[in-house]
Amino acid sequence: MTLVVTALAISADGFIAGPNDGPGNPLGDGGDRLFEWYTDGDTQSRAFPHFHLSAESARVFDEGAASVGAIISGRRTYDIANAWGGRGPLPGAPLFVLTHNPPSDPPDSHPPYTFVTDGIADAVTQAKHATVEGKVVALMGSSPVRQALAHGLLDQITLHVVPVLLGAGVRLLDEASAELELESVVQAPGVTHVTYKVVR
Repeated sequence: MTLVVTALAISADGFIAGPNDGPGNPLGDGGDRLFEWYTDGDTQSRAFPHFHLSAESARVFDEGAASVGAIISGRRTYDIANAWGGRGPLPGAPLFVLTHNPPSDPPDSHPPYTFVTDGIADAVTQAKHATVEGKVVALMGSSPVRQALAHGLLDQITLHVVPVLLGAGVRLLDEASAELELESVVQAPGVTHVTYKVVR
């Protein structure tokens, strides 16, 4: 079972959202520039038909989405995304939310959201049990990524690097430490898709 970070668009200076992010401004100020490659191409995504990407990005994006069997998110990402309206970040994939205080009124969702209070290791264990063989567990948000790295639980990181400098906002890998081995690079219009193996 691989625990892999997927669909994380990041600026060249390391931010996954701009400053002042929140439920009314989920990508932060200027953060929408990190996702322009979702809609500036002529190839329709199989996973999200309203996305039109370049042919290169569509292949990477759809292969990544098809590989995901379950998702772990931080509570802050869950709140900023307004719980994805009960649809989850990837429809049909079980969602596990790291939190100290589960919400009292989570939305109806299928499959139901699971709120994990015992930390990243427990979330990974539960997510793996919910994932069919051959699929991966994906992480969303900076905190789960850093926690997984710190606990030696992360196998692979895929970053969609956008050639923009945001200057401030939410950093993905602050205070994270790991040795990485480059596995693949796919250059596409407006974004470079880079995959690393985490060396342990």
